[in-house]
Amino acid sequence: MGKRLKYKYHRDGEIPLPGTQSIFVFGSNDRGAHGLGAALIAKDLYGAEYGIGTGLMGRCYAIPTKDRFMRVKSLYEIKRDIDFFVKFTHSRPDLDFWITRIGCGLAGYKNFQIAPMFRDCNTNCNFPHQWKPFTR
Repeated sequence: MGKRLKYKYHRDGEIPLPGTQSIFVFGSNDRGAHGLGAALIAKDLYGAEYGIGTGLMGRCYAIPTKDRFMRVKSLYEIKRDIDFFVKFTHSRPDLDFWITRIGCGLAGYKNFQIAPMFRDCNTNCNFPHQWKPFTR
């Protein structure tokens, strides 16, 4: 069995302090309408752009959990975008990623369903403390 990576953890609802270089990772929708929850915080504080629902923009990274009609995506669909993000964390060791409880708010999934999908992220990630049992 391989060596487990060690991550940092934060309290749910905490955001990176102003002036830090953390990338705020949030749940989005394919329409890129950042109107509620962490998506609104991403728009107001970290440069999320209306109309862009996936990927890096400003000081944030969007992972869509809803489609363009605002229907919740399946776990399989969400995992595809998370897998891409996991690879991205390894390609950008120069960045620190502050990950919110993606999919566990407005999309309605549980921590145990989403958190393990992030298990292979690079060590440059900071997760919500609720995910600790599922990401170690």
